[in-house]
Amino acid sequence: MADRWATFDCYGTLIDWELGIARTLTEVWSEADESTIERLIRQRERIESEIERDSAAPYRNILEESLLRLAGEENLSVPSGMENALADSLPAWPPFEEVPDALRELRIRGWKLAILSNIDPEFLAASIELIGVPIDETITAADAGSYKPAHGHWNEFDSRVGPDRRHHVHVGASAFADLSPCAELGITAVWINRLSGATNVPRAAELPDLRELSATLDGLVPSGDGAVARGTVGTAAADRGAEED
Repeated sequence: MADRWATFDCYGTLIDWELGIARTLTEVWSEADESTIERLIRQRERIESEIERDSAAPYRNILEESLLRLAGEENLSVPSGMENALADSLPAWPPFEEVPDALRELRIRGWKLAILSNIDPEFLAASIELIGVPIDETITAADAGSYKPAHGHWNEFDSRVGPDRRHHVHVGASAFADLSPCAELGITAVWINRLSGATNVPRAAELPDLRELSATLDGLVPSGDGAVARGTVGTAAADRGAEED
């Protein structure tokens, strides 16, 4: 029987990047209140996506540039020596509480695990160490030569592993960077909708976190059965028309 592969986005799906970014921005701008930090997180995320569209620079550089652009847009100053605060803090950003147990359960059930991330290799290695579960394959932006939602990560994964698409499910928290390219490539996708967002991008299932992921993936690709249930999720959430940015 062909291997069953679950590929994952990392930051926002496995690693609590919003918590990590919030803590770092609070260190950079200690006078900012909670609502301001929340707004800055959203602004920085937009800026990062804009930079990544036209860049193949290491992610460390993307993080620095996004912080400096954010400061410029918000008329803020980055304290001297804190230009790389995001990159310096990233290796300590924690996994979501349920992630280690969820990934261990998938391995027990026979799934092979891969991470497809826009991160630099050394950052991803640090995050995998924090998760504490063996990962069978990793694809970074350096490997792909591009940033998601470009298709480079999935193309590189296909060239290395060559999975039967009927036995491959991608799991991600971003409609923009994960669900959309999977829809374009015909890859079954599960949306980890931690922020209670809304999108009409197709996905095979939608979960608030990874607690029920093993049962969901086994339902999509049963052990010993090559059938994958494709298409949009059959819940009211699928019918919400607002597109996540």
